Formats: sequence, C-alpha cells, structure tokens
Amino acid sequence: MSEPTVVIAGAGLAGATVATELRERGFGGRILLLGAEEHHPYIRPPLSKEYLKGDGGIEDADVHPAGWYADNAVEFIPNVEAGSFEADAHELFVSDGGRITYDSLILATGARARPLGVPGSGHGAVFPLRTREDAAWLRAALEVGGRRVVIVGSGWIGMEVAAAARGYGNDVTVIGHSAVPLSGAIGRELGGVFERLHRDNGVAFRNGAKVVGVDGGEEQHVVLATGERIPADVVVAGVGASPNSLVAERSGAAVAEGVLTDKGMRTSIDDVYAVGDVANPFLPAIGRHLRSEHWANAIASGKVAAHAILGERASYDDIPYFYSDQYDLGMEYSGYGPLTAGARVVFRGDVDSREFIAFWLRNDRVVAGMNVNVWDVQDDIQRLIRLGEHVDASRLADRDVDLASL
Repeated sequence: MSEPTVVIAGAGLAGATVATELRERGFGGRILLLGAEEHHPYIRPPLSKEYLKGDGGIEDADVHPAGWYADNAVEFIPNVEAGSFEADAHELFVSDGGRITYDSLILATGARARPLGVPGSGHGAVFPLRTREDAAWLRAALEVGGRRVVIVGSGWIGMEVAAAARGYGNDVTVIGHSAVPLSGAIGRELGGVFERLHRDNGVAFRNGAKVVGVDGGEEQHVVLATGERIPADVVVAGVGASPNSLVAERSGAAVAEGVLTDKGMRTSIDDVYAVGDVANPFLPAIGRHLRSEHWANAIASGKVAAHAILGERASYDDIPYFYSDQYDLGMEYSGYGPLTAGARVVFRGDVDSREFIAFWLRNDRVVAGMNVNVWDVQDDIQRLIRLGEHVDASRLADRDVDLASL
C-alpha cells in the first residue's frame, strides 16, 4: 500500500507548521506545500515590526532556511493557488490547470488585506502591508524620512507602522473610525494608553473619522467625510484583513467568518482541515468558535491539524496570544477577546509610566491579561486564565502579592 499524501494549500506559517509537525512526528508519506507566492514560508509579524523599523533583514522572517524543505522531503511548489476541491474524488484543482490527488488536504490560504475601497486608493502611493513585497516597498518609502505619512486604520498594524514611520523622522497622522485607537481589541481605557504613547512621540490622530477618497491631483491628499484634506506623500492602508475562504466556499465546506472547524481543525468535509488565519475553530475552553489572525494561532492550529492527521489526540487548547513593540513599549497579550466585552479591568503596576499588567475579569475570573513593559509573567497570566477560578481583585492588583501564589 502506498504512503498517504498530504497536500497543504497555502505556504505561510500555518502551512509550514503542519509540514514541520508531520515530519517531526515521524510521518513518512508525501507532503506537497503549495504557495501562492514565490517565497518559501515566512512569518508576518516582523514585516510590521523589526523589518519595517530597519532592525532586521527580510530573511529573518523565514520559517526555515530554504534547504530545509528538500532535506525533509517537503515538496514546495511556488506560484500555485488552490481553486477548489472535489471531496469524493479527493482531488484539488489548482491555478495552473492541474489537479492533485490527496489523502488529507489542509486549507492554509490565510487572509488578504482589505483595500481602502475609496476613490483614488488604487494607485501606487497607497501601501497595504501583507506580503514581503508590501513590506519592502513600504520600508523604502518610509526610510527616506521627512515625509508626510497618513495611516488609515488605528488597529495593531496601523499603530506599529506609525511607530516605525516616526522612527525614520516622518510626520505621521493616523486616521481611525473608532473614538480611541485599538479600542476594538483592548477597550477604550487601554487604547488610550497607546494613543498617549503615540501622541508623546509626535503622532497626530483623527479619531472617529471616515476616509472618503484619496485625491492625487498636484499634491496627494486623504479626504475625510468632514471635508478635511490631509496632505500625504505616503498613504498606508491598515484597515484589517479578510479570510481567504473562497476555496472552501466553492467546494461546499461550511464557512462563517472563515472556514469552520471542530477542535481538531477538521472542516465539515472528511479529510479536509483548515488552519491559520482562514480557520474559525471551535475552542473547548470557551465553548464557541473563535478566529484569530495572530502568528501564535498559525503555529497552534498547524500542530493540532498534524496531530489529527496522524490519528493522535487533537484539540485546540492554546490560549490566543500576540505581542507588539512600539517605541519603548513592549507588550504581550493572552486571552479570549470575546469574553472581555464588558469585563472589569484590574491593573497591577503604574499605568502612567507604562509599566503594568492589565487583567480582564469576568465574574471574578481572569479571561485575558496584558503585560506592558513587565516581563516573564505570561506563564502566570495563562495559568490564571486556564484555571478559571474566582480571584481576589485586590490581591491581583497588589504588586507585593506574588502572581504565582494566586
């Protein structure tokens, strides 16, 4: 009997993690890794962090050295996209007109950057940030310095780009639809901490604003619904991303805000799995589906899918995690975002000096935690979340109480 074939549609971190985990756990079958780009798999966070700031080379984002794939019998096929699959025949149809037979199929098609979608936003001075090429073009535009940079979007990408742009000495304006940056992710109070950080570093904000156009003319402007025209040499579109779920939709898999999976990353179709940004897995810890676009999710979901393929215990039990570096502020966050809505926020440390831990408490249980310029506490934060037990908020806030004792 021939060895089974695993086809991975998508060569990002999630897809590469599936291939890596399969080989490390002794899988001897064929692995095909199909990438829409020409590059071997790379990690996206450095594109808006170290690389964009000039603190590292683009090769630092690679998941593995190029030789790893051949050395581990992973057949990397670049510049090929999945189109759809036929479940009964176990065949994947790809963009070059071919079809590939699989025993297990992994949908690791990721997400795509949302366009601004306003008149004038399609020309070359408006930069998205999703791919290596996007990052290289944007870094070249920013490192000139002394330019007027307008960033549309006040989420994590927008704020990280703002910090990088200011590091090169550019004038920066951030436009956000929310009243406070990052409020959708961490709430208004903590979003205000980051806004003050950026204002202290010379960034201007237009909060609660709507962009209605990008006017080229003799001098480029970003046009707001109020009629205000903001001069811009460089415009960055940081308005989020959408899951690339079209392959699943065309093929009849269940889709809702991404490709729905069970706790083992299995889709509604036998022998088909989804991982990374495109997947919307069921998380047993909270009893609901939750899609996450952060790099830690790519690794966690990729490992779970590999275990499921191998017939091992496969359950998505990792707590969502991400990090950000802006100016002299570093932070880490672990927790379940949907559970933080309306939750009580308890602080340990000095918020004004930006050296603290924030805990989100729901029914006196920790559901999320963020450490800002405080280190080596993530294990304790995740332990408290996993325990799901009642905690004394006063002790949680008291820096003299060892977190490990709670």
